Amino acid sequence: MIDLNLLRQDPQIFIQACAKKHIKFDVDAFLELDNKYRQLKSRVEELRAEQNIVSKSIPKLVGEKKEKELARMKELSANLKEQDGELKTLELLWKREQLRIPSPPSNEVPDGKDDSENKELRKWGEIPEFSFKIKDHVELGKALDIIDIERGVKVAGARNYFLKGDGARLQHAILSLAMDFVRERGYTVMDCPHIVHYDAMMGTSYFPGGEDQAYHLDERDEDFYLIGTSEVAVCSYHKDEILNKDNLPIRYAGYSPCYRREAGSYGRDTHGLYRIHQFYKVEQVVMCEADPEKSKEMHAELLKNAEDLMQLMNVPYRVVVNCSGDLGQGQIIKNDIEAWMPSRNGYGETHSCSTFHDFQSRRLKIRYKNSEGKNVYCHTLNNTLIASPRALIPVLENNQTEDGEIIIPECLRKYMGGQERISLPL
Repeated sequence: MIDLNLLRQDPQIFIQACAKKHIKFDVDAFLELDNKYRQLKSRVEELRAEQNIVSKSIPKLVGEKKEKELARMKELSANLKEQDGELKTLELLWKREQLRIPSPPSNEVPDGKDDSENKELRKWGEIPEFSFKIKDHVELGKALDIIDIERGVKVAGARNYFLKGDGARLQHAILSLAMDFVRERGYTVMDCPHIVHYDAMMGTSYFPGGEDQAYHLDERDEDFYLIGTSEVAVCSYHKDEILNKDNLPIRYAGYSPCYRREAGSYGRDTHGLYRIHQFYKVEQVVMCEADPEKSKEMHAELLKNAEDLMQLMNVPYRVVVNCSGDLGQGQIIKNDIEAWMPSRNGYGETHSCSTFHDFQSRRLKIRYKNSEGKNVYCHTLNNTLIASPRALIPVLENNQTEDGEIIIPECLRKYMGGQERISLPL
């Protein structure tokens, strides 16, 4: 949620933000609504104050004066009831509409319409060269009997899968490595709720606007949703709290299964394990002081953590800065990490690192007291440390051998009992 005072002072900033992010929102219409709401609210408060004065004066009056004030009180009450009802209706609209206003992107963000216009910043790692015809992760998984998509679809529908044997063990090795890695860097690992209230989805800015991507539970539990990332639960952990400034920045790493409907992505990256409905993720979440320079520092830290983990697993990757049209409503700046996937002969997105400033904390009411004792909304950031089974794609494909086996990256072997290869079944 944006600072409405800033919007009122300089609406052009937000008109430009809508244009840059390709988000349809009528800023001028909202300002008219905002003005109408504030005027009506002021009028209701005046009527309520007048009603209180009259109410206190009536017991002291007698005769005609009392009758006159009683009649006035009746008229005030009727007027107040009518206008208060109108105010409540208007307030619902006012609150709903302000949730749709995007935050302005950083000046570092390049203009662009979608992810095709993201800008490459750097690359790491040697692209492997194979002297044999490579297999994609689906072919490898089927031959090694570690991935079964056909039965996943049979049991649960499109974009579902089974990981079996060493496939399941490799996934959990990657996740275990990630949790140990981030814990050693001072992050508190959290196993968080997978089912959350609407307020948590709204507070982290996934709602309104992302309802079609979320799994909504049975109508009897109409306020509950399955998370698409542990960011939702972890960022909401301090909802409605005033934090101790001395404890900032707070570093968390949420581990959870994640669920996404992937509505509207038909035919796009749907092969294999790339775009699926259920996966696991270790997500970094940071809350820091409301200082753009501090946010920038924390963004670099989150991104470095993810890059260092990719380097530890020896997965070639590149880092891009996302263009304005590929930013979410609340994101100030975002970097994606894209892993090299041989079957694509190109890179595929595996991580997203996002800075929100106070966009999420305003919704969640997460504050701290500054040196002057004033409550200030903190800044929030998040970044994928690892997500699987998407992470299995580059690990399997980059480490395949001519005979169809997989060389397990050295950093993962201790989580697999010292095993060095995933071999063909006997």
